Amino acid sequence: QVQLVASGGGTAQAGGSLRLSCTASGFSLDDYAIGWFRQAPGKTRDGVSCISRTDNSTTYINSVKGRFTISRDNPKNTVYLQMNNLKPEDTAKYYCADVISLGSLCSLNPSGVWGRGTQVTVSS
Repeated sequence: QVQLVASGGGTAQAGGSLRLSCTASGFSLDDYAIGWFRQAPGKTRDGVSCISRTDNSTTYINSVKGRFTISRDNPKNTVYLQMNNLKPEDTAKYYCADVISLGSLCSLNPSGVWGRGTQVTVSS
């Protein structure tokens, strides 16, 4: 069964850090570009960051640049999202998904396989 599971969420104070993990089962993550998405209550699910399949190039939305870092550990079949200097506006449920590749780059367009989300709550 092809599955992605996001974990590592929790509650942090503004300025704090959390690290999210996206672990795959049933397929090898190193064959896919992977993205992180988030959805706050009453809002749409939006892309946050992605990492390419080929050379691990990364993409971030402007609001998280310099604060979030995406990486992958292929032997562990896991993609991480290190989130530093968290802000209350980062509060959302975070999901990982495989994303469409644009040549050697990744995009924030999901391709089909979604993981169960993990809640991140940042208090001021």
